[in-house]
Amino acid sequence: MKDKSLLRRVADALRTKRKTSAVILAAGSGERFSAGSGELTGIKKQFVPILGVPVLLRTVTAFEVCPLIDEIIVVTGEADVEYTRTLLEGVITKLTCVIPGGATRQDSAMAGLEKISPQSEFIAIHDGARCLVTCDIIENVLLKAYDTGAAAAAEKAVDTVKYADSHGVIEKTIDRNYVWLMKTPQIFNANMYRAGVYTALKDGASVTDDCMLVERLGFKVHAVDCGHENIKLTYATDKIIAEAILTAREQTEKNDV
Repeated sequence: MKDKSLLRRVADALRTKRKTSAVILAAGSGERFSAGSGELTGIKKQFVPILGVPVLLRTVTAFEVCPLIDEIIVVTGEADVEYTRTLLEGVITKLTCVIPGGATRQDSAMAGLEKISPQSEFIAIHDGARCLVTCDIIENVLLKAYDTGAAAAAEKAVDTVKYADSHGVIEKTIDRNYVWLMKTPQIFNANMYRAGVYTALKDGASVTDDCMLVERLGFKVHAVDCGHENIKLTYATDKIIAEAILTAREQTEKNDV
């Protein structure tokens, strides 16, 4: 159930609507997931059913039902484009296109960027394998991005954090109060993100998340605490965790009713 303050903020944002595009990245090979998936071997993780619903469909549906998202672009493997279209078309009304990705995540994000509407003021980049994202998470990050230009879903570290050298020898303890584990969606002013993408391309820079693209240019990205449930399916055991979280959510909703 949405809290009233979030509802008010979303209502305010809708009154001064800024066109926002979502780019869902689902072009990865999923090798670590497939290695231990047993009976699911051969099924790419974005198509694995979670409580009967394919991972990618669950992910995209969260953006479909978010009133602040105007269009959705899905980037997938070249061999999976037609299947993905079949899975989503007719169900996801905001779907603009399904396109093949590149050799790296960075290449796929650029491919998605090139397909967003010229009128889009903001772009939300999200991992297709984060199928537990919710409309509330998307809205919270979006509203922060609208205010600041760039924001990302994150989780505050709860474990003790150590810094070690290349041999695994601990060198120091890092104050976990200042450590965030980055997740998606990561949402940016479209021109800011565009500048980050093309500057990285020109410089030959390689990054591990989209925040780094704009950080390289000196822009500040605000972390938005979205809790611990927004996990990414990486290993086969993550399917069990995801189904447990979804089952718990369903039970909570029944109890609320």
